[in-house]
Amino acid sequence: MSILSGKKILLGISGGIAAYKTAILVRGFVKAGAAVKVVLTPAAKDFVTPLTLSTLSKNPVHSTFFDKNSENEMWNNHVDLALWADLMVVAPATANTLSKMANGASNNLLLACYLSAKCKVYFAPAMDLDMYQHASTKKSIQELQKIGNILIPATSGELASGLVGKGRMAEPEDIVTFIENEILSKLPLKDKTVLITAGPTYEAIDPVRFIGNRSTGKMGYAIANRAASLGARVILVSGPSHEEVTYSKIEKIKVESAAEMYAEVHKYFKEADIVIATAAVADYKPAKIATKKIKKKEATLQLELLPTKDILESIGAIKETQFLVGFALETDNELENAKGKLERKKLDMIILNSLQDKGAGFATQTNKITIIDKTAQIEEFELKSKTEVAKDIFDSIMRKI
Repeated sequence: MSILSGKKILLGISGGIAAYKTAILVRGFVKAGAAVKVVLTPAAKDFVTPLTLSTLSKNPVHSTFFDKNSENEMWNNHVDLALWADLMVVAPATANTLSKMANGASNNLLLACYLSAKCKVYFAPAMDLDMYQHASTKKSIQELQKIGNILIPATSGELASGLVGKGRMAEPEDIVTFIENEILSKLPLKDKTVLITAGPTYEAIDPVRFIGNRSTGKMGYAIANRAASLGARVILVSGPSHEEVTYSKIEKIKVESAAEMYAEVHKYFKEADIVIATAAVADYKPAKIATKKIKKKEATLQLELLPTKDILESIGAIKETQFLVGFALETDNELENAKGKLERKKLDMIILNSLQDKGAGFATQTNKITIIDKTAQIEEFELKSKTEVAKDIFDSIMRKI
């Protein structure tokens, strides 16, 4: 999933030949998971049709303050359009539109939306090379950048006039990538690596049976998605789970047994800045694994079990600068047991949830947590969706790292 997934993008298209590329740009934003609304200047309709853009964006396209051909003649509220957007993109931004944006002119719907926008605004100039190099155009671009707008630089190449030089609007796919990278560069976990364990482990008894638990991985996957949304590189070591990651930045490593999870966690531990161990790792494994399916012969079956390696304790013993977070699912003496685990395993933070709390624990869409840090500070939270719980966890982590 792109960092643009779930974003609301207002695309303003002004009247230049590069407007023909905006159909591909709308498609790129939609493919990235964004919701798109389009505002055209009246001149832009000479280069690209509202029907094309509305079909691709799945939203009405507006170019005037009210639709004259509409039976109701509804006013297109520029304030509502501007406040709806998480970000606004003006592409192509002609010399005429750049000048009006820089000087606060408002003689069309696009400009009125721009002046009403409270979100981040990106602009992609497109014009002939002499216009692009003109002092007044340079001044407009500088003024727009000075007040916080973000320039998507024009590129060099053959222009509509037949001349070759700088002034081409950036290609649609490059505009999408530029905005993605710009957003990522401002996120709080940029350049951080987060290592997460999730799901259960399965300890084989024979080729068809195993010792496992009821963990689905929902909490761990929610945490992985939240970390990625904050700009982190995410390494997710997952036991068997039907959950899916939603961000392309998440590197998912599938394991089955506690031993496999132990090996993968230690493989990546040194490069991690934050480690969050949500996995429900088996405490015991069969001493011997039968090579063939065990047949039912006796009324009882005895299995010799051996302890598995404690992953969390092992990395707690060797941690250097990593911020280490564990989970404690308890049924009694919850707070005391969680504090003991925090200290024993040298954690920086532990997330306590109790099976006594309705809606918490395995195989639910919700969780109710208490966060305890190594200074004994305690934060208690209400029952929330696991997506919201993941946000609370990272809010707490970022206050401490």
